[in-house]
Amino acid sequence: MPADNLPGDAPDDGAPAAPAAGAASPRTAEPPAGGDAAASRLALAERERERGGGRSGDDAAAGASSAARRDAGASRVALAKQERGGSADADADADAGDAEAEAAAGLSTAPVEGDGGDVPAAGGGGGPGGGSFGGVRRPGAAGGAAWVARETLGWARWFWRQLTSMRVALILLFLLALAAIPGSLIPQNSVDSLGAQNFRRNNESLAEVYDALQLFDVYSSVWFSAIYILLFISLVGCIVPRTWQFIGQLRGRPPRAPRRLTRMPAYTTWRTETAPEEVLAAGRALLGRKRFRTDAGSDSHSGYVAAEKGYLREAGNLVFHLALIVMLVAFAYGQLYHSEGGKLVVRGDGFANTLTQYDDFTSGSLFDVDELERFGFTLEDFHSNYARSGPDLGTATEFRADVSYWTADDPDAERQASIEVNDPLEIGNSKVYLLGHGYAPVVTLTDGQGRTAYHGPVPFLPQDAAFTSTGVIKVTDYVDENAEPDQLGFQGFFNPTYAIDDVRGPHSTFPEPDLPVLTLTAYQGDLGLDAGIPQNVYQLDTTHMEQLRDENGDIFRFNLVPGQSIELPDGKGTLTFERVDEWATLQISTKAGNEWALTGALAAVAGLAASLLLQRRRVWLRARRAEDGATVIEMASLGRTESAKIPEELAALATALQPVAPVAPEAPEAPEAPEAPEAPEAPEAPEAPVAPSAQGAKR
Repeated sequence: MPADNLPGDAPDDGAPAAPAAGAASPRTAEPPAGGDAAASRLALAERERERGGGRSGDDAAAGASSAARRDAGASRVALAKQERGGSADADADADAGDAEAEAAAGLSTAPVEGDGGDVPAAGGGGGPGGGSFGGVRRPGAAGGAAWVARETLGWARWFWRQLTSMRVALILLFLLALAAIPGSLIPQNSVDSLGAQNFRRNNESLAEVYDALQLFDVYSSVWFSAIYILLFISLVGCIVPRTWQFIGQLRGRPPRAPRRLTRMPAYTTWRTETAPEEVLAAGRALLGRKRFRTDAGSDSHSGYVAAEKGYLREAGNLVFHLALIVMLVAFAYGQLYHSEGGKLVVRGDGFANTLTQYDDFTSGSLFDVDELERFGFTLEDFHSNYARSGPDLGTATEFRADVSYWTADDPDAERQASIEVNDPLEIGNSKVYLLGHGYAPVVTLTDGQGRTAYHGPVPFLPQDAAFTSTGVIKVTDYVDENAEPDQLGFQGFFNPTYAIDDVRGPHSTFPEPDLPVLTLTAYQGDLGLDAGIPQNVYQLDTTHMEQLRDENGDIFRFNLVPGQSIELPDGKGTLTFERVDEWATLQISTKAGNEWALTGALAAVAGLAASLLLQRRRVWLRARRAEDGATVIEMASLGRTESAKIPEELAALATALQPVAPVAPEAPEAPEAPEAPEAPEAPEAPEAPVAPSAQGAKR
């Protein structure tokens, strides 16, 4: 049978032909012969490739494949037309659907996941010689280079599209928050170097793992920086196209009214005697007063007003993303140009803001230490009070450091200030924070020759809330009883409120110095200070030292209260506990980018509030003249998301428009005609007598 006369088709002469037996109806007809042509061309391409190979065969195959795809597309189009059956209603529905799609388009600038673009083919390519993004690899070096370039570009575009998607941005933001957790739980070298050293000493095996994972330097680690940079790139790649798209929407006009407003989520209609032109003019003015962007137009049978509102929602969305970028930039700038150092200052001592005065100091890679603020201060006094009763027993009620400071602008003028927790002293671009507090016993040591070998306060570091403190005393300028130079070391506890038991040993029961006791043991030997290896000033290296023993051979251990002295064994001298001073730990910080970070945070909150509280919506007003001369008004509204406020707003707009276009009274119905009286029924005719049967007659 010729291909032109398939079962169910009309013959060429135009006469209708009856469908063949078993043929399908026109709505379920088989695809046209284009499908057979496509199959034939694909088979031809395979034969050409088997025969010649080389460039000509590949070209033929590629051309046949392209033609086959075109024929298949044409077949699908023809089949779609057959499915629609040429119905005018179907065309109208399609047009209406297009109009509705246009009406809903542009309500958001958010990227659509998986919308077009290069997508790697499943299975890794399109056949022999094909790549993940289609195409055929040509022979020769030029063909190989073109294939590699196409594959590289395709994968790069796919990776960029994934990186700038909302899903990946949220994943990176979650990972950034998750990565910050170790920095809060594990002591960091840049913040608490002493705590990090103690952690390493107490957990040697675990510390090796932490060092390998850079968990002691989380915020400067490679993996944290990678998450940070990828998030930054993702936000930039997301916000730039959305900004241009939003600018295009601001410059555009509201979309035309759909053909069938009844399909909108919120819809109302009424009839009025006001002219359509007046209704449209009044409606446009009303929408303008409600801060809608309006546009007027007309179609084949009516005029309409299109209005749109809620652009601040998308603006808030963009401001939120832009604010995140500002915050990331501000934090990065602050890390590059910041400086931070700590100093323990005993009451009565001073500090000058130079690098050598710091106990510990860290700065950004772009910070110049020569740019440190020129100032200094003296810790005049320290005030601390603690609750002595109730559920807050032992809790600090006051921490205050009184200082006098000077600046480079006027070094001879001293100013007085107080530093409290969360209330730092600001000097230029630097801030001085109060971080901690403790006690420093003042001791005096006379050597074996009777001269003073050491005198001064010794800071002891608190170990618990009751200020049980540990510390060491290192005496380097010492001469023994034989007039030989030597070194002494002491380590032990200072307890402001002394107590002792079998479990904890000597300890403190309250932070204030109600019963201050200094408990020490003594060592003699080499302190290791001349080895050139840095030492912790709060720890004693006893590797090359021996403990002093009393006359009984026991370890020489002793307790002292303020004002008490003790003789060292073998005439090695005398140690006196003079009094108790207090010390404060102060942090001097220079932060860059704080103002930008604060501005970004406030803008992010404002943008997020706008994107959550505002709603993008569109309103259409149509007015047309009916056949009876009245004006038919239709109003409809569409929002980006379903909300009860959309119908309420439309109802309010319709109510506000009705003074100009009141509802027309309904035409009175025509009175019904009276029913005609029923005619009297005719009397029934008498029944005719029944003739007797022949049998009866015989009787």
